[in-house]
Amino acid sequence: MEKPADTRHPIHDLLKRRWSPRAFSDRPVEPDTLRSLLEAARWAPSSSNEQPWNFLVATKDDQAEFSRLLSCLMEGNILWAQRAPVLMVSVARMSFEEGGEPNRHAYYDVGQAVADLSVQATALGLFVHQMAGFHPDKVRELYGVPKEFEPVAMIALGYPGDPESLPEKFRTREVAPRGRKPLAEFVFAGRWGKKSPLII
Repeated sequence: MEKPADTRHPIHDLLKRRWSPRAFSDRPVEPDTLRSLLEAARWAPSSSNEQPWNFLVATKDDQAEFSRLLSCLMEGNILWAQRAPVLMVSVARMSFEEGGEPNRHAYYDVGQAVADLSVQATALGLFVHQMAGFHPDKVRELYGVPKEFEPVAMIALGYPGDPESLPEKFRTREVAPRGRKPLAEFVFAGRWGKKSPLII
């Protein structure tokens, strides 16, 4: 299922096509394809080239490991994410490797890495759905995540599926039109809240 963005200004087709479905096919993601997505994340920009991103990855090829990572999701997300063939958790190193000072850009940089992964996924016909609805402490406990690292988001990844496979409440959202705030609400100049003259 495709839901391209209805943009007011031209953007790259991959960005128009990227969205976050809940309906996934049970088709496995090939290991080479998964490696390509992680390679895209690897080459994201980061503060001082720290590359503070880490990923815990589970595929349905190892059902026990997949179930363990699935158990870290909140119940509402389990209902649909269990159908995805790949689950991940993005994890941020919260301090600089050299010197150990706090890295206040770590979350930002991890987000950039996942954004690159998402665009690469779209280019290869896959989709990514990122989730805040998970239990970071459970991830930390089950996977032995060190204290200087923070689980950031869970990710469901796979090929698109049939929205009819979703429970009713998710199916309605799956087929609803996409929307975004207008540029005038978040692009400012001169002072906070003053619309930039770039925005017409």
